[in-house]
Amino acid sequence: MRQVLETNGLVCPFPLVEAKDAIGELNGGDELVINFDCTQATEAIPQWAAENGYPVTHFDRTGDASWTITVQKA
Repeated sequence: MRQVLETNGLVCPFPLVEAKDAIGELNGGDELVINFDCTQATEAIPQWAAENGYPVTHFDRTGDASWTITVQKA
């Protein structure tokens, strides 16, 4: 399963806070697609994923100040 989390417009650390809540509701192997526009989250989200053993399967800049990252729940 793949869930999309829209956090555009939220200031840091809220994209990460929302991601933590959302991934907690997923089953192992499911993916969480996080769309965000907070520059600090470009470092915070991948770091959180690595620290928790969640593989990042996709990370891309989608605009001047917007990104998408896909994290898989281990």
